[in-house]
Amino acid sequence: MSFLSEIQKKYGKGGYEGDQFGGAAGHDSSGLPADNPGNFMFATGIECSYPTIKNGKVRRDQLRECDHYDRYKEDLGLVKEMGLNVLRYGLPYYSMHLGPGKYDWEFADLAMAEIKRLGITPILDLMHFGVPDWLGNFQNPELPVHFADFCAAVARRYPWVRYYTPVNEIYVTARISGKDGNWNEQLKTDKGFVTALKHCVAASIMGNQQIAKHRPDCVIVQSESAEYTHELLATPSAETKLNNELRFLSLDLLYANPPSANVGMYMMDNGLTRKEYDWFMAGKPPGYQVMGNDYYGRNERIKLPDGSIQTSMDVLGWYKITSEYYKRYHLPVMHTETNVFEPELASEWLYKQWLSILQMRRDGVPVIGFTWYSLTDQIDWDSQLTEENHNVNACGLYDLNRKPRPVAEAYKTVLKEFGQITVVPYAEMLEITDRPAQLKVNV
Repeated sequence: MSFLSEIQKKYGKGGYEGDQFGGAAGHDSSGLPADNPGNFMFATGIECSYPTIKNGKVRRDQLRECDHYDRYKEDLGLVKEMGLNVLRYGLPYYSMHLGPGKYDWEFADLAMAEIKRLGITPILDLMHFGVPDWLGNFQNPELPVHFADFCAAVARRYPWVRYYTPVNEIYVTARISGKDGNWNEQLKTDKGFVTALKHCVAASIMGNQQIAKHRPDCVIVQSESAEYTHELLATPSAETKLNNELRFLSLDLLYANPPSANVGMYMMDNGLTRKEYDWFMAGKPPGYQVMGNDYYGRNERIKLPDGSIQTSMDVLGWYKITSEYYKRYHLPVMHTETNVFEPELASEWLYKQWLSILQMRRDGVPVIGFTWYSLTDQIDWDSQLTEENHNVNACGLYDLNRKPRPVAEAYKTVLKEFGQITVVPYAEMLEITDRPAQLKVNV
């Protein structure tokens, strides 16, 4: 006689009582994201860049150009309509910080009250490619101190906020402002790049310190561009080798990871002092640190033998490039930005990014979140905001009339199927703690 006969006599042929609690009849993690701190963070973002161009005469404010100031309630409502509970949200630092100890909270108070009312978890972005006019630009050595004051003021005013990105894409900020000559100080020198980068990293560290002082359990999601340049030469140039090392520099300084000797010499040749270097290497900033990697196909480039540059979308892709960053820093990962400018390709691109995340999680890397950036279309990013052409970049979940694009439905498909997965397997048995961060080294 089979043991199954005995089981079936007493308990039936299936659907056993208790099986619904994670057994064969348990929930498979499908369904829209629940308001559960252990859940994976599905997010979008509001585009909020505000660099200056034309030697500081023109301020590009994407919150204004994309009409968010007037439609913030509608935009925040669309986040909930998507089924999302997490939002990368940037406050307009350049217009809020009026001078030492002086702040304009009018718009921020309105928007933050609505975010809180809707039950959205903001990842609060406090510096996004620009600074107030009175601070000048990223060459100003006073920036870290004044920015730290701003971070402290924000943390005091909104004590319910736990997640922060102090300085968005430090490497990109410094490169485009100090080396490429497109934004803010518009310099085209290695020293300009190194100066901007060390000031931005120091600002992030000191801002992080002030946030942790007021919110000891803060979670810092450092959003940084995941980059790589391929070179179509049998012997790659020294310049390309250096650039592929420099892409790590902002995170090396931020996370106290000693850079290569080649990069170290480059920094000291261009203005980094030994005392400054030792200060950066003292240790990671406080709080719980998450390494956010932004990946657009245009982040990956091919340099041809004639020196020209072409986009090489998805040769390595987010998975391979982010794996390099993870092996370097061993921190939890979030995919903090992605999109494409061609709306007809956006759904396929979103699916590919999501499948990369699933594969990385299967391979044991703790990926805790994903962001389609941004909620709405953007303006003039095809020229990196350097030209006032008023071109609409159709990369949003919604167009600028707030009508959904096909990628919104694609994202909803992913949310309905995977929306209740947890940050790590079996995370539901754990609690996302609200205790202050204390461990200096993970063991």
